Amino acid sequence: MEFLTIFLSSLITLVSPAGFVVDRVAQNTIRKQFKAVEQLEVRIDNAPSYQLVQGKVDRVRIAGRGLFPADGIRLEALELETDPIQLDARRLRSGKPRLEKPLRAGVRLVLTQADLNQALRSPTVLKRLTALGSGALGQSNSRQRNQRYSLLNPRLILLANQRLQLQAELQEANDPATLKIVAESGVEIIAGRQLQLINPTVLINNEAVPEQVIRSIAKGISEQSDLQQLEKSGITARILQLNVTERQINVAAFVQVKP
Repeated sequence: MEFLTIFLSSLITLVSPAGFVVDRVAQNTIRKQFKAVEQLEVRIDNAPSYQLVQGKVDRVRIAGRGLFPADGIRLEALELETDPIQLDARRLRSGKPRLEKPLRAGVRLVLTQADLNQALRSPTVLKRLTALGSGALGQSNSRQRNQRYSLLNPRLILLANQRLQLQAELQEANDPATLKIVAESGVEIIAGRQLQLINPTVLINNEAVPEQVIRSIAKGISEQSDLQQLEKSGITARILQLNVTERQINVAAFVQVKP
């Protein structure tokens, strides 16, 4: 969602009489929003072309592969296609462009198992997983548990039938012994905006975690993933499709940004 907002701001600056180079300039601008890009194509459709000066864009299409929005996090594929975009022509001429109508776009995202496992080793993701794993041990104070435990060797395995499995080791400070964690669950999207775990299980050293603890973890994940939180900042997002296969995760979504 942050990427779309940044892209929109970049696109607004391209709406000018120099529209004959807009595709190339847009591609270079979007590249700068990523740490690295393996492949990227951008196309801005306008007929007639003078609409650019009036703040109108018929459609923007982006197709990228091997995109790195942050260190250690790779997107196998990202496709984005917008509806017509309308900017306030008067504000555009004064150098202060803004949306006149909501911007709507369809997004398709592909994440491979290899890329997901690479992301699991990034500091940001590791920190969240550590809190989640130590929470399964019943630690109530988040700061205390994050300092007390370290998560080692996290690995995600994509399974059939919309299920996935997370394997990791949890190590307590000043203790060389580790606890082996195996968590498995099905996933589905509720109301297009919230992730729900289906029949989740968690084993620690081959012993099942109590049902009430698993329910608490599942509830926390569902609440944190609720896309309705974005609406406070003028962004509406809905997941249209979530497909988990043994090789990759495919996501199709709709995004709207208010003026």
